[in-house]
Formats: sequence, structure tokens, C-alpha cells
Amino acid sequence: MSLDANWELSVDPKVYKELSKIPKDYADKIIGVIESLAFDPYAGDIEKIKDEQCVWRRRVGRYRIFYELYPDSKLVSVFHIEIRGSKTY
Repeated sequence: MSLDANWELSVDPKVYKELSKIPKDYADKIIGVIESLAFDPYAGDIEKIKDEQCVWRRRVGRYRIFYELYPDSKLVSVFHIEIRGSKTY
């Protein structure tokens, strides 16, 4: 089994700002999940966002990681992290 990433990972700078507002234990877990997206963006508790071309979300406890997938170029682009609320989706 290869440990090389299969997908290119891009993280929007605002994600780092959002991470700084999250408790460290959750932030560390979220960072690990973001890094794992480069290996398999379809793994874990994911769901495609309705009415969006290539937007997915992955659940990490109370938080959601939103990202775009571009299979043709093998690119994962993380653009938002949000705490789950009644208006998250």
C-alpha cells in the first residue's frame, strides 16, 4: 500500500482562520481529516451537497468540512468549516 497522496489538496486561507476559532482538540482532528482527503476524498461520513456541481461535506463531530472535488484533475479544494447548526445546509 502506497502512502502517497492520490489527489492534490488545496486549502482556502480562510479555512485556517476558521480553524483558529475552533477548540484545539477539534481543530487537530479536523486538520487530520483535511489531510486525509488527499488520499481518499470519498471516505468517511460524506455527503454531496444538493444542487451543487462538485461540492461535498464531511462530518467531523459537530463540525462540517466543505470541499469541492474535481475528479478530472484529481483536485480537492477545501473552502469552509462550520459548526453544525440548524442552518448549516
